[in-house]
Amino acid sequence: MISPIKTLVTITASSTGGRNGHSATEDGIVSVDLSVPKAMGGPGKPGTATPEHLFAAGYAACFGGALDFVAKSHKKDASKATTTCSVSIGPREAGGFGLAVKLHVVDRSLPTAELQALANEAHEKICPYSHATRDNVAVEVTVEGA
Repeated sequence: MISPIKTLVTITASSTGGRNGHSATEDGIVSVDLSVPKAMGGPGKPGTATPEHLFAAGYAACFGGALDFVAKSHKKDASKATTTCSVSIGPREAGGFGLAVKLHVVDRSLPTAELQALANEAHEKICPYSHATRDNVAVEVTVEGA
């Protein structure tokens, strides 16, 4: 399949041992031990992460950047907005497991309606994580403004 994007940066990561192993990026910037949470029947080792930790952190950062990009295009400033991403995992009715995401943006410097419009535009048009999850993962976007 030919890539539908003009590649600007590629990050490569490897994982050994799956959800009870270790994941790291090729450049060593990210290096985490993983374990399945006790709630999912795993050992839940203290100080370890899950793929959902990594996805939540990445999506929150990416969405925050998309929001700031959109705000700047409207001559607004959302650079101090805080984006919180909650990623849930659980069994799907069709079998296997699925994810659900909640994005919550707080920026007291912008009116709520304006912040919601910017967040909607970031979600619909800019954020690559939002594009990747669209029609695959339930994503809810809420905001708290001034």
